[in-house]
Amino acid sequence: MIFSSMSAQLASFADVAHYLQNQPYALPIVVLILSLLIGSFLNVVILRYPIMLFRSWLIDSKDLRENLPEHSALNDLESAYTLSKPASHCPRCQSPVKAWQNIPILSYILLKGKCSGCAERGKETKISIRYPLVELATGLLSLALLIKFPFSIQLAAMLVFTWSLVAMSMIDIDHQILPDTMTLSLMWLGLLLNIDHTFVDLQSAVIGAMAGYLSLWSVYWLFKLATGKDGMGFGDFKLLAALGAWFGWQFLPMIILLSSLVGAVVGIAGIMILGRDKNIPIPFGPYLAAAGWIAAMWGNEIMDWYLPSLQA
Repeated sequence: MIFSSMSAQLASFADVAHYLQNQPYALPIVVLILSLLIGSFLNVVILRYPIMLFRSWLIDSKDLRENLPEHSALNDLESAYTLSKPASHCPRCQSPVKAWQNIPILSYILLKGKCSGCAERGKETKISIRYPLVELATGLLSLALLIKFPFSIQLAAMLVFTWSLVAMSMIDIDHQILPDTMTLSLMWLGLLLNIDHTFVDLQSAVIGAMAGYLSLWSVYWLFKLATGKDGMGFGDFKLLAALGAWFGWQFLPMIILLSSLVGAVVGIAGIMILGRDKNIPIPFGPYLAAAGWIAAMWGNEIMDWYLPSLQA
């Protein structure tokens, strides 16, 4: 009975896979809808997961209190605060977010970017534009994967890869941390996938993970010895190790170069145009993530272009 049920489920999955492969618009629509929903969930992760970490650290060491950001969820250490609890609500009027108000992008448009609960009370609370932008970016980046990856294990893996990078980048922008649970999980997943040569051979993946970590680790200590300051966080080492585990050591020089160039351009522009204080640390994780995603999409083409240029 169990085996017949499993066989039926596998047959149904095969039918769905066959349909997605043979209908030109089915796969893009499914990927877009799924990624928009994931983008909505990523907003929850981006907001809540760092607070969960801070609370955990605070419980482990009360001495950290003065160094943690202000947030009401940190005050009551006994309350349940997870990705699912409490239910989504307005931080000002505490009105729960209804199902129709949680539709990616569309709800923001229908609500005109304002909380309906606050409006009923004669107040006005704007919903951050960042929420629909994260959903839109997740959807578009996921849809862009179809340019290179057909319906396959590679596509499924790259979707998870992309969603993880979006979450980590936003968390790093907000708090300048890259959680170990995300970076290390991504690294182990890359190694696991490459056991079967999903993206590269396992030897390149293992060397990539080691070289990715040690390269930035070495830069960190050289900079620290020379200046006495921390040039980057340990999370950056682990993220580059994850990228090496996914795509092999061969892509690491390109990823480091791309991320450094983009980081330098954005940093200089921030200082010159926005008047940003040059002493304020700039999170490096988003630039590594962007470079890793670009390498995954067009890494071979980029190497085919610049390697002959160097030889010439």
